[in-house]
Amino acid sequence: MSAKKATTKGKTAPKKTSAKKPAAKKSTTKASSKRPAARATKAAPAPESAAAKLARSLHLPTEAFIGGRPVPSASGKTFATLNPATGEEIAQIAACGAEDVDRAVAAARTAFHGPWSRMSPAERKRLMLRFATLIESHATELATVETIEGGKPIEDTGNIDLVETIDVIRFHAEAVDKVNDQLTPSDPGVVSMVVREPIGVVGCVLPWNFPLLMAAWKLGPILATGNTCVLKPAEQTSITTLRLAELAVEAGIPDGVINVVTGFGPDVGEPLGRHPDVDALAFTGSTETGRRFLHYSAESNLKRVLLECGGKNPFVVMHDADDLDAIAEHAATSIYWNGGQNCSSNSRLIVHNAIKDDLLPLVLEKSREWVVGDPLDPNTKIGAMIEPAHLDKVLDNINSGHVEGADCVLGGHQTRLESGGWFVEPTVFDNVTPGMRLAQEEIFGPVLSVIGFDQPEEGIRIANDTPYGLAASVFTSDLRTAHIAARAIRAGTISVNTYAEGDVATPFGGFGLSGFAGRDKSLHAHDQYTELKTIWIDLG
Repeated sequence: MSAKKATTKGKTAPKKTSAKKPAAKKSTTKASSKRPAARATKAAPAPESAAAKLARSLHLPTEAFIGGRPVPSASGKTFATLNPATGEEIAQIAACGAEDVDRAVAAARTAFHGPWSRMSPAERKRLMLRFATLIESHATELATVETIEGGKPIEDTGNIDLVETIDVIRFHAEAVDKVNDQLTPSDPGVVSMVVREPIGVVGCVLPWNFPLLMAAWKLGPILATGNTCVLKPAEQTSITTLRLAELAVEAGIPDGVINVVTGFGPDVGEPLGRHPDVDALAFTGSTETGRRFLHYSAESNLKRVLLECGGKNPFVVMHDADDLDAIAEHAATSIYWNGGQNCSSNSRLIVHNAIKDDLLPLVLEKSREWVVGDPLDPNTKIGAMIEPAHLDKVLDNINSGHVEGADCVLGGHQTRLESGGWFVEPTVFDNVTPGMRLAQEEIFGPVLSVIGFDQPEEGIRIANDTPYGLAASVFTSDLRTAHIAARAIRAGTISVNTYAEGDVATPFGGFGLSGFAGRDKSLHAHDQYTELKTIWIDLG
């Protein structure tokens, strides 16, 4: 998840990796017997890239970060974080539990009652800007680690994720002293004020697909409004979040303002969601997990819950759309960027039958340009799926397309088996119908479903034929059609004649199963981390 645009859009050495693949993490599953036949690839070894050389000498923090310093888990347990491109172990990360969550929340509460919430807006802004500058100075390091641990192409982590991470922190820093409270037009004998106060301690449960950027989307408004936080990174991608916390302290942000507790959902996420001293919980991830946080809140202290969940987003092309080559480029970027592991990916190409036969060959041509390869190679455009369980899920969805009668016109296989990693080639299914599993379930992989329609109203109806409502794209040369479709499609972000999520100044979030009550990015994000207070003074 991301300001995901159609344009290209950052102490101790790591352990040596073993030639033997370690046991998978506990969230993985056995390979499905229904997997499509794997496609092996043969290629001459490429020269080692600069990023690959750097990767061998990086500082990899592995302990939790509580109260301004790294600490082991209370139990002393660890778990392996694996490289999705090779299947090999990168490091052992602290496997935290409820006791560690208690320590982190206590540190955050102490920091909240300490200097951070009482600091002048100008000083808070200064420290946040310094934080952004430190991230920028370590961008190459952070991008490389994120590529190793997340399987993301180095061109994406360096030129998109890190750039936007820095921009987000700076945007919210600059807003700290520019959001005003209010006086209401009350009786002259009264001074009536409406003021914003920080909500307190915020728990953040982060996804694995954009670890740094999603941390920034939460941290920017949380810090700007004077709150403190406890971050739980996805267990697959913990290292860059830990490094971010280190840099925050180096920037001068007080100890305990940012805490990071690593581990698995039942051990860390649930205790954080149920914690009676957490005032708000911000979550980005699956709809299934989002539901759990609503239950945790209801069963504990009714903490505010902000959800940004999944999507099954439409890419609607009307009969009057022009420049089909550009449209095909947008369609390919939307579904293949980050390997399709993106909640705003337009995975349903809903195209008018009058131009479908002209557009589809162009989409296939553009799809072939998306090279699957070593994420550290700057020529790679699609990296690895995050873990074996997710690979199985993607391949099982591909298999369902075959079973239900869709036509696989490109790809459809696991690839790069010789790497030991978890790769899927770009895949396109034609003649998909709206009721098929391909058109209803969020696949979260490089799989595009093509659906035809005959009338604009039908295209809009198909676009809305999903319980999700995160994002959508509409292509048309008619301004009236653009406005009608943008209003009629139920989604939080509608891009017209482009694939985009807007920029840092525009809110991002969805309808329905895509989440509610929360928006990332923009000044609107500040409101959800504050409480409104009315102060009514009788002047006598």
